[in-house]
Amino acid sequence: QVQLVESGGGLVQPGGSLRLSCAASRSISSMYTMAWYRQAPGKERELVAGMHSAGSTNYADSVKGRFTISRDNAKNTVYLQMNSLKPEDTAVYYCNAHSIFGLDTWGQGTLVTVSS
Repeated sequence: QVQLVESGGGLVQPGGSLRLSCAASRSISSMYTMAWYRQAPGKERELVAGMHSAGSTNYADSVKGRFTISRDNAKNTVYLQMNSLKPEDTAVYYCNAHSIFGLDTWGQGTLVTVSS
């Protein structure tokens, strides 16, 4: 089973940018989808952005136009570029791999804090 390790979280001021990375232990080219989720304190985990193996993407309404998901199959890595960050983006961000067999794998999460 693939293992996922997120990095790139941290403290950023409102309006700032961060890029999260999700490094997979093996090829992700065969994964059905790769996605980023987040979970804020006291809230349920929610989908932020997803990318199908064919390249199509989808975003939560709250991040459209600000966040961009991308993948580098050669590096087995998925990215989430986050611009114009808002305090409400504060959460633990998780990487998810959904295989063609319907199996889900999660990373350990990386904390993003947007605060002045």
